[in-house]
Amino acid sequence: MTSTLPAAGIDQARIANRAALIEIIGGYMASQALALAAELKIADHVHAGVTASADLASATGTHAPSLHRLLRTLVAIGLLAEPEPDRFALTEVGEQLRTDSPNSLWAFTRFFTNPTLFSSWQQVGHTIKTGECAFDFVHGKNIYVHLAENPELSALFNVAMGQESRVSAGLVADGYDYSGVRRVVDVGGGDGTLLSAILGAHPHLSGVCFDSAAGVAEAAGVLAAAGVSERCEVVAGDFFSSVPGGGDLYVIKSVFQDWDDENARRLLRTVRESMPVDATLLIVGSVLPDRANTENPVMFYTDINMLVTAGGRERTEAQFRALLAETGFVVESVGHGAAGPLSLITARPAV
Repeated sequence: MTSTLPAAGIDQARIANRAALIEIIGGYMASQALALAAELKIADHVHAGVTASADLASATGTHAPSLHRLLRTLVAIGLLAEPEPDRFALTEVGEQLRTDSPNSLWAFTRFFTNPTLFSSWQQVGHTIKTGECAFDFVHGKNIYVHLAENPELSALFNVAMGQESRVSAGLVADGYDYSGVRRVVDVGGGDGTLLSAILGAHPHLSGVCFDSAAGVAEAAGVLAAAGVSERCEVVAGDFFSSVPGGGDLYVIKSVFQDWDDENARRLLRTVRESMPVDATLLIVGSVLPDRANTENPVMFYTDINMLVTAGGRERTEAQFRALLAETGFVVESVGHGAAGPLSLITARPAV
Protein backbone atom coordinates (compact mmCIF):
# COMPACT_ATOMS: atom_id res chain seq x y z
CA MET A 1 0.00 0.00 0.00
CA THR A 2 1.32 3.46 -0.91
CA SER A 3 0.50 6.87 0.38
CA THR A 4 0.44 10.27 -1.30
CA LEU A 5 0.97 12.01 2.02
CA PRO A 6 4.41 13.50 2.71
CA ALA A 7 6.55 11.31 4.92
CA ALA A 8 6.70 12.34 8.53
CA GLY A 9 9.61 14.55 9.42
CA ILE A 10 10.40 15.74 5.87
CA ASP A 11 11.27 19.42 5.76
CA GLN A 12 9.16 20.66 2.84
CA ALA A 13 10.90 24.04 2.79
CA ARG A 14 14.27 22.33 2.45
CA ILE A 15 12.97 20.23 -0.44
CA ALA A 16 11.59 23.34 -2.14
CA ASN A 17 14.91 25.13 -1.70
CA ARG A 18 16.78 22.18 -3.21
CA ALA A 19 14.40 22.14 -6.17
CA ALA A 20 14.86 25.88 -6.66
CA LEU A 21 18.63 25.54 -6.80
CA ILE A 22 18.49 22.53 -9.10
CA GLU A 23 16.22 24.49 -11.44
CA ILE A 24 18.81 27.29 -11.57
CA ILE A 25 21.56 24.75 -12.22
CA GLY A 26 19.56 23.53 -15.19
CA GLY A 27 19.15 27.04 -16.57
CA TYR A 28 21.46 26.32 -19.50
CA MET A 29 19.26 23.35 -20.41
CA ALA A 30 16.19 25.60 -20.54
CA SER A 31 18.12 28.15 -22.59
CA GLN A 32 19.24 25.55 -25.12
CA ALA A 33 15.75 24.04 -25.33
CA LEU A 34 14.46 27.54 -26.03
CA ALA A 35 17.15 28.07 -28.67
CA LEU A 36 16.14 24.90 -30.49
CA ALA A 37 12.44 25.75 -30.26
CA ALA A 38 13.19 29.08 -31.94
CA GLU A 39 15.40 27.47 -34.58
CA LEU A 40 12.68 24.93 -35.44
CA LYS A 41 9.98 27.64 -35.32
CA ILE A 42 7.87 25.44 -33.07
CA ALA A 43 5.66 28.39 -32.10
CA ASP A 44 4.82 29.14 -35.74
CA HIS A 45 3.81 25.54 -36.36
CA VAL A 46 1.69 25.28 -33.21
CA HIS A 47 0.01 28.61 -33.99
CA ALA A 48 -0.80 27.26 -37.47
CA GLY A 49 -2.59 24.29 -35.89
CA VAL A 50 0.11 21.62 -35.89
CA THR A 51 -0.21 20.40 -32.32
CA ALA A 52 0.69 16.69 -32.13
CA SER A 53 4.32 15.76 -31.65
CA ALA A 54 4.41 13.40 -34.65
CA ASP A 55 3.01 16.11 -36.91
CA LEU A 56 5.41 18.68 -35.49
CA ALA A 57 8.28 16.26 -36.09
CA SER A 58 7.21 15.88 -39.71
CA ALA A 59 6.97 19.66 -40.11
CA THR A 60 10.38 20.27 -38.57
CA GLY A 61 12.30 17.26 -39.89
CA THR A 62 13.03 15.88 -36.43
CA HIS A 63 12.86 12.53 -34.62
CA ALA A 64 9.30 12.28 -33.27
CA PRO A 65 9.95 10.54 -29.91
CA SER A 66 12.84 12.90 -29.15
CA LEU A 67 10.88 15.96 -30.20
CA HIS A 68 8.03 14.87 -27.90
CA ARG A 69 10.46 15.01 -24.98
CA LEU A 70 11.62 18.48 -26.02
CA LEU A 71 7.99 19.62 -26.19
CA ARG A 72 7.35 18.36 -22.66
CA THR A 73 10.39 20.32 -21.50
CA LEU A 74 8.98 23.43 -23.17
CA VAL A 75 5.79 22.84 -21.19
CA ALA A 76 7.81 22.57 -18.00
CA ILE A 77 9.51 25.93 -18.57
CA GLY A 78 6.26 27.66 -19.48
CA LEU A 79 6.45 28.10 -23.25
CA LEU A 80 3.89 25.44 -24.18
CA ALA A 81 0.91 23.81 -22.49
CA GLU A 82 -0.33 20.24 -22.95
CA PRO A 83 -4.12 20.50 -22.47
CA GLU A 84 -4.54 16.85 -23.44
CA PRO A 85 -2.00 14.08 -23.98
CA ASP A 86 0.27 14.82 -26.96
CA ARG A 87 -1.60 17.98 -27.93
CA PHE A 88 0.38 21.14 -27.45
CA ALA A 89 -0.61 24.80 -27.32
CA LEU A 90 1.25 28.08 -26.90
CA THR A 91 1.22 29.93 -23.62
CA GLU A 92 1.22 33.73 -23.58
CA VAL A 93 4.96 33.60 -23.00
CA GLY A 94 5.44 31.13 -25.84
CA GLU A 95 3.40 33.32 -28.22
CA GLN A 96 6.40 35.67 -28.26
CA LEU A 97 8.40 33.00 -30.12
CA ARG A 98 6.20 33.33 -33.20
CA THR A 99 8.06 35.02 -36.02
CA ASP A 100 4.89 36.85 -37.10
CA SER A 101 3.72 38.00 -33.68
CA PRO A 102 3.54 41.78 -33.12
CA ASN A 103 5.22 41.03 -29.79
CA SER A 104 7.79 38.65 -31.28
CA LEU A 105 11.08 38.05 -29.50
CA TRP A 106 12.10 35.36 -31.97
CA ALA A 107 15.18 37.19 -33.29
CA PHE A 108 16.06 38.31 -29.77
CA THR A 109 15.95 34.65 -28.68
CA ARG A 110 18.01 33.50 -31.64
CA PHE A 111 20.69 36.12 -31.06
CA PHE A 112 21.12 35.73 -27.32
CA THR A 113 21.20 31.92 -27.51
CA ASN A 114 23.65 32.00 -30.41
CA PRO A 115 26.77 29.85 -29.90
CA THR A 116 28.93 32.96 -30.39
CA LEU A 117 27.58 34.42 -27.15
CA PHE A 118 27.18 31.08 -25.39
CA SER A 119 30.86 30.27 -25.89
CA SER A 120 31.77 33.60 -24.31
CA TRP A 121 29.64 32.81 -21.27
CA GLN A 122 31.48 29.51 -20.89
CA GLN A 123 34.51 31.68 -20.08
CA VAL A 124 32.74 33.90 -17.55
CA GLY A 125 35.35 32.79 -15.00
CA HIS A 126 38.04 34.54 -17.03
CA THR A 127 36.10 37.79 -16.80
CA ILE A 128 35.47 37.53 -13.08
CA LYS A 129 39.09 36.64 -12.33
CA THR A 130 40.69 39.25 -14.57
CA GLY A 131 38.06 41.90 -15.32
CA GLU A 132 38.66 41.29 -19.03
CA CYS A 133 35.87 40.78 -21.54
CA ALA A 134 35.29 37.07 -22.16
CA PHE A 135 34.06 37.67 -25.72
CA ASP A 136 37.38 39.31 -26.64
CA PHE A 137 39.27 36.49 -24.91
CA VAL A 138 37.38 33.76 -26.81
CA HIS A 139 37.06 35.40 -30.23
CA GLY A 140 40.14 37.62 -30.34
CA LYS A 141 38.12 40.77 -31.13
CA ASN A 142 35.32 42.79 -29.60
CA ILE A 143 31.71 41.97 -30.33
CA TYR A 144 31.10 45.02 -32.55
CA VAL A 145 34.03 44.17 -34.83
CA HIS A 146 32.77 40.58 -34.92
CA LEU A 147 29.27 41.74 -35.90
CA ALA A 148 30.64 44.02 -38.62
CA GLU A 149 32.55 41.04 -40.05
CA ASN A 150 29.49 38.73 -39.95
CA PRO A 151 26.60 40.42 -41.79
CA GLU A 152 24.09 37.64 -41.12
CA LEU A 153 24.67 37.75 -37.37
CA SER A 154 24.72 41.55 -37.47
CA ALA A 155 21.34 41.61 -39.22
CA LEU A 156 19.94 39.24 -36.58
CA PHE A 157 21.32 41.51 -33.85
CA ASN A 158 19.67 44.58 -35.40
CA VAL A 159 16.28 42.86 -35.62
CA ALA A 160 16.72 41.54 -32.07
CA MET A 161 17.40 45.03 -30.75
CA GLY A 162 14.37 46.33 -32.62
CA GLN A 163 12.20 43.64 -31.03
CA GLU A 164 13.58 44.46 -27.59
CA SER A 165 12.86 48.15 -28.17
CA ARG A 166 9.28 47.82 -29.36
CA VAL A 167 7.46 48.22 -26.04
CA SER A 168 9.75 50.89 -24.61
CA ALA A 169 9.71 52.74 -27.96
CA GLY A 170 5.97 53.27 -27.69
CA LEU A 171 6.30 54.43 -24.11
CA VAL A 172 9.09 56.88 -25.00
CA ALA A 173 7.01 58.19 -27.90
CA ASP A 174 4.00 58.76 -25.64
CA GLY A 175 5.69 59.62 -22.36
CA TYR A 176 7.86 62.60 -23.26
CA ASP A 177 6.77 66.16 -24.08
CA TYR A 178 7.87 66.84 -27.67
CA SER A 179 5.98 70.12 -28.01
CA GLY A 180 9.17 72.20 -28.02
CA VAL A 181 11.10 69.77 -30.23
CA ARG A 182 11.48 69.90 -34.00
CA ARG A 183 14.44 67.65 -34.80
CA VAL A 184 15.30 64.40 -32.97
CA VAL A 185 18.73 62.79 -33.29
CA ASP A 186 18.71 59.13 -32.22
CA VAL A 187 22.34 58.32 -31.36
CA GLY A 188 22.94 54.59 -31.67
CA GLY A 189 19.53 54.34 -33.30
CA GLY A 190 20.06 50.89 -34.81
CA ASP A 191 17.28 49.80 -37.13
CA GLY A 192 15.17 52.87 -36.38
CA THR A 193 12.51 51.18 -34.24
CA LEU A 194 12.59 53.87 -31.55
CA LEU A 195 12.76 56.81 -33.92
CA SER A 196 9.97 55.47 -36.12
CA ALA A 197 7.72 55.25 -33.05
CA ILE A 198 8.55 58.83 -32.03
CA LEU A 199 8.07 60.29 -35.51
CA GLY A 200 4.92 58.24 -36.06
CA ALA A 201 3.33 59.65 -32.89
CA HIS A 202 4.41 63.24 -33.55
CA PRO A 203 3.96 64.34 -37.18
CA HIS A 204 5.63 67.72 -36.61
CA LEU A 205 8.99 66.08 -35.90
CA SER A 206 11.88 65.25 -38.21
CA GLY A 207 14.72 62.98 -37.21
CA VAL A 208 18.13 61.45 -37.79
CA CYS A 209 18.84 57.78 -37.15
CA PHE A 210 22.57 57.64 -36.46
CA ASP A 211 24.68 54.55 -35.87
CA SER A 212 27.52 52.57 -37.39
CA ALA A 213 27.12 51.34 -40.95
CA ALA A 214 26.31 47.85 -39.67
CA GLY A 215 23.96 49.29 -37.06
CA VAL A 216 21.77 51.24 -39.51
CA ALA A 217 21.80 48.58 -42.23
CA GLU A 218 18.09 47.79 -41.73
CA ALA A 219 16.95 51.28 -40.68
CA ALA A 220 15.72 52.50 -44.05
CA GLY A 221 13.31 49.59 -44.36
CA VAL A 222 11.96 49.98 -40.82
CA LEU A 223 11.42 53.72 -41.24
CA ALA A 224 9.77 53.24 -44.63
CA ALA A 225 7.43 50.59 -43.24
CA ALA A 226 6.42 53.05 -40.50
CA GLY A 227 5.71 55.72 -43.13
CA VAL A 228 8.17 58.23 -41.68
CA SER A 229 11.16 57.95 -44.01
CA GLU A 230 10.41 61.31 -45.68
CA ARG A 231 10.96 63.00 -42.32
CA CYS A 232 14.05 61.06 -41.36
CA GLU A 233 17.67 60.78 -42.44
CA VAL A 234 19.73 57.64 -41.94
CA VAL A 235 23.33 58.54 -41.22
CA ALA A 236 26.23 56.16 -40.61
CA GLY A 237 29.22 57.17 -38.55
CA ASP A 238 31.25 56.72 -35.38
CA PHE A 239 29.63 58.30 -32.34
CA PHE A 240 32.99 58.47 -30.58
CA SER A 241 34.14 60.90 -33.26
CA SER A 242 31.09 63.02 -34.04
CA VAL A 243 27.30 62.97 -34.12
CA PRO A 244 24.90 64.98 -36.31
CA GLY A 245 24.38 68.55 -35.15
CA GLY A 246 21.32 70.75 -35.18
CA GLY A 247 19.05 68.59 -33.05
CA ASP A 248 16.65 69.82 -30.40
CA LEU A 249 16.55 66.43 -28.69
CA TYR A 250 19.32 63.82 -28.60
CA VAL A 251 18.08 60.36 -27.64
CA ILE A 252 20.44 57.59 -26.56
CA LYS A 253 18.72 54.29 -25.80
CA SER A 254 20.38 51.16 -24.42
CA VAL A 255 23.83 52.27 -25.55
CA PHE A 256 25.73 53.19 -22.40
CA GLN A 257 25.37 49.64 -21.08
CA ASP A 258 27.63 48.52 -23.94
CA TRP A 259 30.61 50.53 -22.73
CA ASP A 260 32.87 51.01 -19.74
CA ASP A 261 33.04 54.40 -18.03
CA GLU A 262 35.92 55.70 -20.14
CA ASN A 263 34.06 55.09 -23.38
CA ALA A 264 30.77 56.30 -21.91
CA ARG A 265 32.46 59.60 -21.11
CA ARG A 266 33.91 59.75 -24.64
CA LEU A 267 30.43 59.33 -26.11
CA LEU A 268 28.89 61.94 -23.84
CA ARG A 269 31.63 64.45 -24.63
CA THR A 270 31.10 63.91 -28.35
CA VAL A 271 27.37 64.51 -27.99
CA ARG A 272 28.00 67.57 -25.79
CA GLU A 273 30.30 69.08 -28.43
CA SER A 274 27.82 68.47 -31.26
CA MET A 275 24.50 69.47 -29.70
CA PRO A 276 23.23 73.06 -29.46
CA VAL A 277 23.47 74.62 -26.01
CA ASP A 278 19.67 74.74 -25.72
CA ALA A 279 19.12 71.11 -26.77
CA THR A 280 18.13 68.26 -24.43
CA LEU A 281 19.68 64.85 -23.93
CA LEU A 282 17.29 61.97 -23.23
CA ILE A 283 18.88 58.74 -22.00
CA VAL A 284 16.67 55.65 -22.13
CA GLY A 285 17.95 52.62 -20.27
CA SER A 286 18.08 50.55 -17.12
CA VAL A 287 18.93 52.29 -13.87
CA LEU A 288 20.12 49.83 -11.25
CA PRO A 289 18.93 50.16 -7.67
CA ASP A 290 21.57 50.95 -5.06
CA ARG A 291 21.09 47.47 -3.59
CA ALA A 292 20.48 44.27 -5.56
CA ASN A 293 17.07 42.63 -5.27
CA THR A 294 14.91 40.00 -6.95
CA GLU A 295 12.28 42.38 -8.34
CA ASN A 296 13.79 42.81 -11.81
CA PRO A 297 16.47 40.18 -12.40
CA VAL A 298 16.73 40.99 -16.12
CA MET A 299 18.65 44.21 -15.45
CA PHE A 300 21.21 42.26 -13.42
CA TYR A 301 21.45 39.63 -16.17
CA THR A 302 22.04 42.46 -18.62
CA ASP A 303 24.68 44.00 -16.38
CA ILE A 304 26.81 40.88 -16.18
CA ASN A 305 26.12 39.97 -19.81
CA MET A 306 27.54 43.35 -20.83
CA LEU A 307 30.61 42.61 -18.71
CA VAL A 308 31.09 39.21 -20.34
CA THR A 309 30.31 40.08 -23.96
CA ALA A 310 31.21 43.75 -24.37
CA GLY A 311 33.07 44.99 -21.30
CA GLY A 312 30.16 47.30 -20.50
CA ARG A 313 27.85 47.70 -17.52
CA GLU A 314 24.50 48.88 -16.23
CA ARG A 315 24.62 51.82 -13.80
CA THR A 316 22.87 53.28 -10.78
CA GLU A 317 21.35 56.74 -10.79
CA ALA A 318 24.35 58.08 -8.87
CA GLN A 319 26.74 56.63 -11.47
CA PHE A 320 24.76 58.19 -14.33
CA ARG A 321 24.72 61.54 -12.54
CA ALA A 322 28.49 61.38 -12.06
CA LEU A 323 29.14 60.56 -15.74
CA LEU A 324 26.90 63.38 -16.89
CA ALA A 325 28.42 65.94 -14.50
CA GLU A 326 31.94 64.97 -15.61
CA THR A 327 31.06 65.52 -19.28
CA GLY A 328 29.31 68.87 -19.09
CA PHE A 329 25.68 68.05 -18.39
CA VAL A 330 23.18 68.91 -15.70
CA VAL A 331 20.53 66.29 -14.88
CA GLU A 332 16.98 67.64 -14.97
CA SER A 333 15.00 64.53 -14.08
CA VAL A 334 15.21 60.78 -13.62
CA GLY A 335 12.02 58.87 -14.33
CA HIS A 336 12.50 55.39 -12.90
CA GLY A 337 10.54 52.82 -14.90
CA ALA A 338 9.01 55.53 -17.11
CA ALA A 339 9.53 53.38 -20.23
CA GLY A 340 8.37 50.00 -18.98
CA PRO A 341 11.37 48.38 -17.31
CA LEU A 342 13.56 51.20 -18.62
CA SER A 343 14.05 54.64 -17.13
CA LEU A 344 14.25 58.10 -18.67
CA ILE A 345 17.03 60.52 -17.72
CA THR A 346 16.84 64.05 -19.10
CA ALA A 347 19.86 66.36 -19.03
CA ARG A 348 20.95 69.66 -20.54
CA PRO A 349 24.37 71.09 -21.35
CA ALA A 350 25.85 72.85 -18.36
CA VAL A 351 26.22 76.58 -19.05
